[in-house]
Amino acid sequence: MSDYYQTLGVGENASADEIKKAYRSLANKHHPDKGGDQAKFKDISVAYDTLSDAQKRAEYDNQRKFGGGL
Repeated sequence: MSDYYQTLGVGENASADEIKKAYRSLANKHHPDKGGDQAKFKDISVAYDTLSDAQKRAEYDNQRKFGGGL
């Protein structure tokens, strides 16, 4: 599984605004309707979905820190 922070190009301490800004930039660049790669767009969307939700982000961070099969 890929690192969601790397996928979006943000640090682990990125704010919600930084995550949103990175997502919008990458989504615009890689959107399939604009000739982008559908798989890359999906990866970006999944990363944003996880990191933009405080609870999902906390669970993801715990899995990264303590193992959890990632």
